[in-house]
Amino acid sequence: MKAATRYSHSFPKLACPGGQDGIIISTNKLNRVVNVDVENRRMTVESGVLVGDLINEAARNGLALLQTPNWWGLTVAGLLATGAHGSSLWGKGGAVHEYVVSMRIVTPATAEEGYAKVRSLSESDEELDAAKVSLGVLGVVSQVTFEVEPMFKRAITYVTKSDADLGDELIRFGKEHEFADLSWYPSQKKAAFRIDDRVPFNRSGDGLSNILAYRSAPSAQLTTIRGTEELREATRDAKGKCLDAQMDIRTAETSAYGFTNNGANFTGYPVIGQNNRLQSSGPCLDSKEDALLTVCPWDSRFQLAFYHDTTFTISLSNVSSFIKDVQKLVKLEPRALCGVDLYEGFHLRYIKASSAYLGRTKDSVDFDILYYRSKDPLAPRLFEDILEEIEQIGLFKYGGLPHWGKNRNLAFNGVIKKYPNASKFVSVKRKYDPQGLFSNEWTDQILGLKKGTTIMRDGCALEGLCICSEDRHCAPTKKYFCRPGKVYKKARVCAFEG
Repeated sequence: MKAATRYSHSFPKLACPGGQDGIIISTNKLNRVVNVDVENRRMTVESGVLVGDLINEAARNGLALLQTPNWWGLTVAGLLATGAHGSSLWGKGGAVHEYVVSMRIVTPATAEEGYAKVRSLSESDEELDAAKVSLGVLGVVSQVTFEVEPMFKRAITYVTKSDADLGDELIRFGKEHEFADLSWYPSQKKAAFRIDDRVPFNRSGDGLSNILAYRSAPSAQLTTIRGTEELREATRDAKGKCLDAQMDIRTAETSAYGFTNNGANFTGYPVIGQNNRLQSSGPCLDSKEDALLTVCPWDSRFQLAFYHDTTFTISLSNVSSFIKDVQKLVKLEPRALCGVDLYEGFHLRYIKASSAYLGRTKDSVDFDILYYRSKDPLAPRLFEDILEEIEQIGLFKYGGLPHWGKNRNLAFNGVIKKYPNASKFVSVKRKYDPQGLFSNEWTDQILGLKKGTTIMRDGCALEGLCICSEDRHCAPTKKYFCRPGKVYKKARVCAFEG
């Protein structure tokens, strides 16, 4: 069984029930705000409440939830299950689960207990550290209580500059600004720093976040964009991709990345507004029905955006080295990451170490990287070797922790060994759900209860399903087959196979 939300999805098979006979339990109607305690700064909601509804209801009561993801179409239970986050190195940091003070969760039980048990967890219960980031394997979350604070305003200014010193500048920037984040465009050799801090509430401004990637757009236009990218890939047109990326980045810069000063127009920085209006957005969820003339950019009913999402956190102590390694690859092949820049570059956010058993283990920077995915799993992507190397450097050389709801299979190979409190989490799982009713093959694999996450078949390394060994053929033709220990001076395609 799996609890699912109205927009249920995940990149790996986290949201899937087992086999063909699994059951999905909808939380669609668990959408009430249960209680708002202004005096004690607490807010209790049911698990199916959307982030957008949560922060706007808090605002109506003069309150703010400090951190949320940029996309408000996530439900409370869904974002907690995967460890979703905003961005900050201040206070409790950017992870939303750090602001959970209590939770109710329904777990399986014996016949004598009525087959179900409601467990109430508070900050004094150590098991809350398992439930905060649960992967959905403990049961069904029914209610969550958050710590909130009085509403405040923020001021946002984007500053674009060279990435020459990014590795050294990144940590300082995160410590200087409470809600700092940035977009890094490696192929353009620049980064857009988002200076984002609190300002006095009496500062004038009614700014609004209306992120470009989350807006509905004409379906014909989106189909053309995808068709152009497929043509660039098929003809190996790296120059064309770079020109497209430059145009997209200029558009983002001139449109203030979707921010407006009054909800309609951008007139200049800083953009000042209430926290709930600037921290998250999801305009295409609220767009009117128009017979599919306009759709969200990822609508699967059309041949639109189709991409991989490689996302991992790297500890502050390793961030500078990782960035310098990426810059070395760009120097070797300057056009290699134009395809990433087409998807708004590397999105960098800050997260602090957590007590949650499956939360981040150290103060870190989160790298979110989207890039083209072919509908043909045997078709190598343009400059796939460079992207594969960046993925492996981040995850394996620097021990990056993958986002639980994103990534390709290889990111989770042996991942549970990176979490010191993994055994505590598994103990709570066995206590709450001894029969594994809320587990599937995927969750058992990533928790180390079953063997590996790799799927061995022809071409599997191209999709990140495997890392090849000497006795496996994982690329589309034998000319791509590389043997361990042999030096291939020009065979960059070896990276297809890890």
